Amino acid sequence: MRIFWSVAVGGALGCVSRYYLTAFIQQRAGAGFPAGTLIINITGSFLLGFLMRYALQSGVVSAETRTLLTSGFCGGYTTFSTYSYETAMMLEDREYGRAALYASASVVLALAGTLVGFAAADRVLSLRQGA
Repeated sequence: MRIFWSVAVGGALGCVSRYYLTAFIQQRAGAGFPAGTLIINITGSFLLGFLMRYALQSGVVSAETRTLLTSGFCGGYTTFSTYSYETAMMLEDREYGRAALYASASVVLALAGTLVGFAAADRVLSLRQGA
């Protein structure tokens, strides 16, 4: 049950942090480019990489705290951090083909999923308007 609450509390903090930091950055950067999201993805990836390496190699971070900070906070802050961490681990293990496949498939298929989601929403909206 402690792991559950670690993920829940960390996720809530990560989501709120992402929301306000993205808005803060985007207000200053303007609407022409999603700088807020880009910075969230970069900082979340950095944070997850740092936390996982430090926690797993130092042994001073409890499982609950590690879960709160990684799956919880980083997962709520950005799931892109998990993607980049997993890709980095494959690269460190010299699994270059798997890393390239995973990285490219993640980007292409996630983008395709978003476009299919757009199409599905458009379809539902058109059905609602016709009803």
